[in-house]
Amino acid sequence: MALDRLLNVARKEFSDHITSRRFVIILGLLLVISAIGMHSGIGSYNDRLESYNQQLQHMQEVAVDGPYAGWMPEKPSIMLIFNAMMSYMTTLGAVLAIAIGFDLVSKEKETRSLKSLLAHPVYRDEIINGKAVGGIAALGFAMALALAISLAMLLLFSIVPTLEEFVAILLFGVISLGFLLAYFAIALTMSTVSRESGNALIYTLVIFFAVSTLLPVLGAMAGDALAGDMPEPPQTAPMPTPLGRTVTGTASGGYFTTSVSQSVVHRVSEGPDPEWQQYEEDVKAYTEKRMFINDVTNLISPQMNYYKAAMAVTNPRIAAMMSSPYSAPLISQETPGLAEALSTVWMNIAALIVFPSVFFAAAYIKFMRMDIR
Repeated sequence: MALDRLLNVARKEFSDHITSRRFVIILGLLLVISAIGMHSGIGSYNDRLESYNQQLQHMQEVAVDGPYAGWMPEKPSIMLIFNAMMSYMTTLGAVLAIAIGFDLVSKEKETRSLKSLLAHPVYRDEIINGKAVGGIAALGFAMALALAISLAMLLLFSIVPTLEEFVAILLFGVISLGFLLAYFAIALTMSTVSRESGNALIYTLVIFFAVSTLLPVLGAMAGDALAGDMPEPPQTAPMPTPLGRTVTGTASGGYFTTSVSQSVVHRVSEGPDPEWQQYEEDVKAYTEKRMFINDVTNLISPQMNYYKAAMAVTNPRIAAMMSSPYSAPLISQETPGLAEALSTVWMNIAALIVFPSVFFAAAYIKFMRMDIR
């Protein structure tokens, strides 16, 4: 395989992508909706920033006693603005990736141009690798353009990111690109397997529906079935406990939602009830088992992996609660750092790398063994 010939194929594919009407329409729609989401997120960020300034002024004027003594409100991060962009990326971004890849090879079969292409001094591996590189470059171009518009909107509203926030924005872009590559790899594989572009598109959409919607629901059902029944609470009234948290978990639409609440009560002399202590331990074990089964199942879903990985970048506190609700930071504690938040979702990040790699390998093997006659 010669690098110059591979790059020539990639350059041609990239040029065809960014000049095609289909790519321009979907990309324009993605950028417009993302810009609207960014505008809404900036408004929400400004409201939180104003609330933070009011709380800070109040804390400086009023002395606070009790467990929250010395606690100061935490300044909101501009990464919260990108939550809206994350939700649009899971839909329009996936559609853009599928639109780029579903006819890369099948179109060559339909027009019978693949045989004439191979008649030139270019090998099969250079063609399939060049097509993959060209598609990846087009998706990278779309992602870079979306981030550039986002940064421009931040500066337009006089919001200047710090160095750490700028690194987080770049990481968000890399994770988003990894998500887009997952569906591009599926589309490329189906285009290689199918003889017609229409069939390739149908197969890709079926897989898209299965891994994005059906699989998370089945994962939640598997968690309910394998984790067993919810522990029954004791019949006796619970004893008062010191400052702590209550953690509840529910699965809705395949997304495991965790809510954490805190209460301040006074310890009594009798101490906690042993039956309720055992009940709390049983609930904790049940919740962790259910979450583990659900998380393992969702590793096959690019949507779920992207949701958790991107949440670790945009909202580390919520990501910590999702990964381990019983050890999540209290409201009075500082938000986990970026590195700490990413360490809790390393399996999801690895899955975003492995998933497209498997499909790229399948497309490569199929193309190398394909009958061109």
